[in-house]
Amino acid sequence: MKLLKPLFIILIVKPLVFVALGLNIINRQNLPRKGPAILAANHNSHLDTMVLLALFPINMVHKIRPVAAADYFFKTRLTSWLSINIFGIIPIKRSPLPSERSTMFNACHQALNNGDILLIFPEGSRGAPEVMSGLKKGLYHLAKEHRECPVLPVMMRGLGHALPKGTARLVPFNCDVVIGSALEHYTDADDFIEKMQSQYKELNKYCIVSTIDDKSGTI
Repeated sequence: MKLLKPLFIILIVKPLVFVALGLNIINRQNLPRKGPAILAANHNSHLDTMVLLALFPINMVHKIRPVAAADYFFKTRLTSWLSINIFGIIPIKRSPLPSERSTMFNACHQALNNGDILLIFPEGSRGAPEVMSGLKKGLYHLAKEHRECPVLPVMMRGLGHALPKGTARLVPFNCDVVIGSALEHYTDADDFIEKMQSQYKELNKYCIVSTIDDKSGTI
């Protein structure tokens, strides 16, 4: 079982990402070389997770844990098996009951305590291609319990056109991945969100492919 994820990354993910797509990787030196760490990326496509996994060397992929919606990836036995054994996904309920909110990040806390690197999409779900929606505060509540753990924003551009939401057809498209530096010196949830949004705006300036609009205007 331990070999399934590395083999899948080598045989499927890396060829898909680096051959089928034209990928511009900017600030690759900012990628963490060990955990615990959190990569917080914008989310427009199912390709997002595969691109982020492909950035890491094979000897690290067993420590890379995407955080994804339980209601989507754990709907059937097959998708549950693939999510756990191939991608190493940590499931999160997008609409937890009030009694579940205090424990919904338990698996994420455990992964960080084990020195894993989490891949998180703080918008909560995929949006329209190249449109960034507001950030959820769940990432803050996770990060504040692990102050020693760096939170790195990642801006990705073009993947929403390469594999748009609601389709299964891959369109070869040039894409950007811009990796930011670790967020520092935030005081509360609002300050955390504001600084993350500011970082995304700065990272967007490095994108070659295109620019995007959020709900309040162009960033």
